[in-house]
Amino acid sequence: MLNILKNFMPSPPPHLTGWKRFLAYLDILGLFQFDPWGNSMFIKRIIIFVSGWPTYWRIAVANKLKIEGGEHLKDLPNTNVLFISNHQTYFADVITFYHIFCGAKWGMFKKIYPFYLCIPRAKSYYVAAKETMKSGFLPKVFSMAGAILVERSWRAKGENIKRDVDSSAGENVEQGLNFGWVVTFPQGTTSPYAPIRKGTAHIIKHNKPIVVPVVIDGFRRAFNKTGLSYKKRNTNLKVRFKQPIYFNDNQSLEEIVEIVSDIIEQNIPENIAEWREENSNS
Repeated sequence: MLNILKNFMPSPPPHLTGWKRFLAYLDILGLFQFDPWGNSMFIKRIIIFVSGWPTYWRIAVANKLKIEGGEHLKDLPNTNVLFISNHQTYFADVITFYHIFCGAKWGMFKKIYPFYLCIPRAKSYYVAAKETMKSGFLPKVFSMAGAILVERSWRAKGENIKRDVDSSAGENVEQGLNFGWVVTFPQGTTSPYAPIRKGTAHIIKHNKPIVVPVVIDGFRRAFNKTGLSYKKRNTNLKVRFKQPIYFNDNQSLEEIVEIVSDIIEQNIPENIAEWREENSNS
C-alpha cells in the first residue's frame, strides 16, 4: 500500500527550496509541473484522461486484453526504465502500454479498470517517427501525450531512404529516461521480424537503464496498421512483460542487438513460410 501511495507523490525538481518545494509536494495533478521539454504535465494528464475512455473500450471491451508478467512492474523505479517491444500498429500498441502503466500506478498488474484515468501516470514516454506523429490531428494529439520524436534515417513516407542519423534522438531519449519510463520499438517498423536498429543498443549502453522486454500479440489482427480502426473485434490482445534485465559495459553493440532481438522474440522462425501462410489467412 505504501508503495502505491508513493506513486501519487510529486517529485519536485531539485532547484526548488523552502515553501516552493513544500507546495510542489501538494501538486498531485501537476498544475505547476513541466517535463524536460517544457510541456505541462497537467495538460498531458487531461489528454490521457480524455483519450483514455474511448481507447479503453477498444482494447478491453471491444477486444480482450490479457496482461502477463505485470508483477514485474511492481518494484521498478520511477526513472531510467526502458521498455523494449515488438511493434504491430502505429498507435494501439503504445496506447495499451499507457493504460497498463496508469493501472500499475494504482496497483493493478493483471487487469485494468479505467478509474485510474482520474490521476494517470504522466511520466511515460514513447519513441515515435516524426513523420508519423505529424500526419494528422489525432497523431498530433497523441504526440502531446508523450512522444519522443525521431527522424528515421532509413525510411520515410513508406520508402527506403538513406540520410544522416538524427543526432538529437539519443539526447531526447536520455531526457525521457531521466524523467520517467520510456517505451521504444527497436525495429522501427510494424513489420514482423524486421532487424533491430543499433540506436536502441546505443541508448542501452550509454544510459544503462533497467530494460523490460515486452512481447505483444493480437494487435495486428484486431486493428488496421494505424491502430485507429478495427479489423476484427473480440480479438485476444496479449501483452507479456518479461523479467527486467541489465546490460553491462563489456557487451558490444552487436551483442546487445542480438540479445534484444531474442528477448522480444523477433528472430526469424525456421518455419517462416508456414508463418506467412497462416498470417495471410488471418
